[in-house]
Amino acid sequence: MNKRFFRTSLALCCAAAASVAMASGQGVSKTEITLGSIQDLSGPIAGFGKQVRLGMMLRVDEINEQGGVNGRKINLKIEDSAYDPKKAVLAAQKLVNQDKIFAMVGHIGTAQNLAAMPVQFEKNVINFFPVTAAREMYEPFHRLKYSFAATYYDQMRTAVPKLAKEKGAKKVCTMYQDDEFGLEVMRGAEDGLKAAGMALAEKTTYKRGATDFSSQIQRLQASGCDMVVLGTIIRETIGGIGTARKLGYNPTFIGSSAAYTDLIHKLGGPAMNGLIAAHTAAHPYLDDASQPIRFWANKYKTKFNEDPTVFSVYGYNAIDAFIAAAQKAGPGLTTDSFIKAMDTMKIPADIFGSPEATFGPKKRLGNETSRLSQITDGKWKVISDYIK
Repeated sequence: MNKRFFRTSLALCCAAAASVAMASGQGVSKTEITLGSIQDLSGPIAGFGKQVRLGMMLRVDEINEQGGVNGRKINLKIEDSAYDPKKAVLAAQKLVNQDKIFAMVGHIGTAQNLAAMPVQFEKNVINFFPVTAAREMYEPFHRLKYSFAATYYDQMRTAVPKLAKEKGAKKVCTMYQDDEFGLEVMRGAEDGLKAAGMALAEKTTYKRGATDFSSQIQRLQASGCDMVVLGTIIRETIGGIGTARKLGYNPTFIGSSAAYTDLIHKLGGPAMNGLIAAHTAAHPYLDDASQPIRFWANKYKTKFNEDPTVFSVYGYNAIDAFIAAAQKAGPGLTTDSFIKAMDTMKIPADIFGSPEATFGPKKRLGNETSRLSQITDGKWKVISDYIK
């Protein structure tokens, strides 16, 4: 009887332990919460990836210095995808299966997220605030998806017809990257113009990683396009506009939030003046008129010895939002308790001008609106309110 009692007790204890382990999920110990992130640290948008990484590190260091989240320090693991979806899968496999992350936070790139999410979801790992504004980051609905960014589609759907009307554009055209990201920009512009009784007069594409845009720009110029929607990121934006300027071609250029970065005017120089882009958070210049932004920007500069950018803000805010939800979930942090907390979250507007974000049991996109800024005298300046 004693042996039978011991075996029964042992089985019950094991079952209870297994139940606790399943409830806790991976990546949470008594002292740590392990998070993962995949950035481009060596590929075509490494400038963005480095900035997101530093922004995340700043917020992680801040919370850890304060004692962590409900007594747990955050351990942030970062892998490089080089902006390659295949490498993103390998990175996700390492983070999920080897490092045992609780959540993937701030993963950069549309195609890269789409490639990595199945690896995460198989192990119940949340995809939290990816740094891409593609609709696939929250559609179709999945309980493990949370997105913060007004989509590329909605940015262009609302901004392009508004700007075309303001500029009196006769022919609106587009040059976009031939992948999921570029297609979202093009489709948003196309649908927005259609609703306004207009259409894209010309479309031209380029392959990811391209450096020569002569044929595309010449085609747009020959078509008489006086407004060009850019489904481009850093060097493609600079290359496309730079080529146009050399040809004496000066249409109104509008890009998505992927082109809203100080790297455009820093690397492209005066030729980039006039570019318009959609965005939410504002670029944090060290001499910004806002004292809170100046304080934050100088703190970042002191720590990393370089100026922050809006992508630094994206990284910082992603970790900040995770912290808020994890604190709300309480000491017994699990995937389920985190989701329950997120589904009642209201993230207030921040010092960078980001609008309020809300989530719910069936709402996985925090914000749907964006505004416009233009490069003037080598700096981004806000030129519109949030567009409904």
